[in-house]
Amino acid sequence: MADTPVVERVDSAVYTVPTDAPEADGTLSWESTTLVLATVRCGQVTGLGYTYAPAATAQVVDDLLAGVVTGSPAMDVPRANEAMLRAVRNAGLPGVAAQAIAAVDIALWDCKARLLGVPLVHLLGAACADVPVYGSGGFTTYDDERQDRQLRQWAGEEGIPRVKIKIGESWGRCEERDRRRVAKARASIGDTAALYVDANGAYGAKQAIRVADALADQGVTWFEEPVSSDHLTTLTAIRDRVPMDVTAGEYGYTLPYFTHMLAAGAVDCLQADVTRCGGITVWLRAAALAHGHGIEISGHCAPHAHAHAAASVPNLRHLEWFHDHVRVERLLFDGVLAPDGGSVTPGRSGAPGLGLTLNTGRARPYRVR
Repeated sequence: MADTPVVERVDSAVYTVPTDAPEADGTLSWESTTLVLATVRCGQVTGLGYTYAPAATAQVVDDLLAGVVTGSPAMDVPRANEAMLRAVRNAGLPGVAAQAIAAVDIALWDCKARLLGVPLVHLLGAACADVPVYGSGGFTTYDDERQDRQLRQWAGEEGIPRVKIKIGESWGRCEERDRRRVAKARASIGDTAALYVDANGAYGAKQAIRVADALADQGVTWFEEPVSSDHLTTLTAIRDRVPMDVTAGEYGYTLPYFTHMLAAGAVDCLQADVTRCGGITVWLRAAALAHGHGIEISGHCAPHAHAHAAASVPNLRHLEWFHDHVRVERLLFDGVLAPDGGSVTPGRSGAPGLGLTLNTGRARPYRVR
């Protein structure tokens, strides 16, 4: 059709926001978080998407993706996604290229919904009215008081009935402190809230099984990446030996990654990150793969990038309300959601697309590119 709207422009920007305290998990430490923003323009409508990735990701958007997306039909997001996948063949898809594709793909979905004047969840079709969230933080750098304050805010003040802390400190070399922090976390949230832990692949196989015994004593029901998700055979063996759910998948940049993980029987719940795996287009496919295996999916971090897509899949377990990303998204964007009673409701405001707008005044001091 002659009047089919097309993408007229693709742009990128980079924002780096310092953390509110030094942060670390079992295998990495950081003091700032970088958000790479992609925008696509179609007439008077601009869609936005983003990823949490190195600033170099914006260069991939500009050099490899903008040219293949510009001029494409704005309504045909999967077509543009496939064109982007092909454009990065020689650059290598996993990692930064997949994150760049994700940012542009999210922006394209946001743009399409805005062109139609509907919230993205209405365009995709809702499978559930509300999206459960879990509070996530509890960094290994926190002292007892800071961890207690954060957990009590989620479980008490905000009514989030499930929370997660990081363990596996210093590549698993602080096992006794891990155990003590888990016990203190249970004391902070009481007996009714669910307690999750994330080792970020810090433990060895036998160590993970040994730690799991202590976790079970504290009623932990979610053991995320007890070992590296690169080792599916080991992850599967641990899943068979421990009582709590074993979960992984956040480092999935391609659909075959999730296929292999599910085929190995390595997880009780698949995690996928819409800002890493190629965007909403691929995240929905990962959710369908999991559904076909009788497995639920959980959205990893970046809650406002996930919320609308998460509400559209029938096998959703929940969405990670990650401390760093909640801070950054509340700072940079207007239209953010609130986890009332432990869930968010995308589309409630009626705002089109993701419902987000960049607050240029608040964002300007943090722009680095």
